[in-house]
Amino acid sequence: MRPIANQRDIPLADLLDRRTVAGTLYETLPDGSVRCFACAHRCTILPGKRGVCKVRFNDAGTLRVPFGYAAGVQSDPVEKKPFFHAMPGSHALTFGMLGCDLHCSYCQNWVTSQALRDKAAGAPPADVSPDDLVRAAQRTGARLVVSSYNEPLITAEWGRAVFVKAKAAGLVTGFVSNGNATPEVLDYLRPVTDCYKIDLKTMRDENYRQLGARLEHVLESIRGVHARGFWLEVLTLVIPGFNDSISELRDIAQFLAGISPAIPWHVTAFHKDYLMTDPRDTTAGDVVRAAEIGAAAGLHYVYAGNRPGAVGTWENTYCPACRTLLIERMGYVILQYRLTDAGTCPTCDRAIPGRWPPSAKSVRIGSTSDLYGRGPRAVRV
Repeated sequence: MRPIANQRDIPLADLLDRRTVAGTLYETLPDGSVRCFACAHRCTILPGKRGVCKVRFNDAGTLRVPFGYAAGVQSDPVEKKPFFHAMPGSHALTFGMLGCDLHCSYCQNWVTSQALRDKAAGAPPADVSPDDLVRAAQRTGARLVVSSYNEPLITAEWGRAVFVKAKAAGLVTGFVSNGNATPEVLDYLRPVTDCYKIDLKTMRDENYRQLGARLEHVLESIRGVHARGFWLEVLTLVIPGFNDSISELRDIAQFLAGISPAIPWHVTAFHKDYLMTDPRDTTAGDVVRAAEIGAAAGLHYVYAGNRPGAVGTWENTYCPACRTLLIERMGYVILQYRLTDAGTCPTCDRAIPGRWPPSAKSVRIGSTSDLYGRGPRAVRV
């Protein structure tokens, strides 16, 4: 990446405004305002003003949107996203920009997501092109290119431009998102986006409104992502006192199972971060209980995360028909991979949904000694 010259002396908003292009996901209104379709806020933005995300703005009737920079580029295990049914054992070249349409008090990526809202947040942007990112993925041996770290919906035009190049190079593409989407942005992304992970943060609208969204919009996005044929995985960060009641976890699991029991559900452990320091950290027992609720609701693939080696079998993938162990994991490491090249169970031949590698032999198998050796690494672009 090429740092922008003398950026230390330029206010962050001005610095980002220089890294914009005319957007696609909007309409112009008769009074010179624009209505943005990138997220479910559908902001109507007056000339000279910004949307809720702070990074999309109305410049004399044209919506300007982030483009041509990255605030972070890393090579991550794909299991960190988490995608468990998409190219397991691979690395994902992961890039992010700045900004978010929500303001979660427990955000673990707040340095990038809360830029322009929190003076303590913000990472220096650097010039980068879609071709640069694809070459970095190829150089590091990544099989996927993923947009993450901030909320990629609000930088959808940039993500699509990167994914066009990535798909042409034979790479798998993915979004890691809060799911506060619109039908327009999902239709815009679908031709070049393979995988989509959504955080379903709570099943209570009053909780979602605290974070800056509405429950119905996220639920509709989950339905829309599944219906459009993205590979969908859903994550719920289990937070004591916020969303960890048996009834709420059951409601989430039943909602997902009602769409498809084949949707993988990740229940992961909260730790104190950013502005949320009151709840206790989530224990391994907490996420195991949540996983058991998911399985009881009929979900075929439920995973307990963030507690490697402490959640029993809930890191593994099993055939829902014959219970054959298909993928054994510890943290981000694949210990055993038994799917056939066709993505079926070797015992009963049941098709296991996902985006699997063309050859089982290409899956990287590690050991427990790799547990802390396969974390993210910064990538020079």
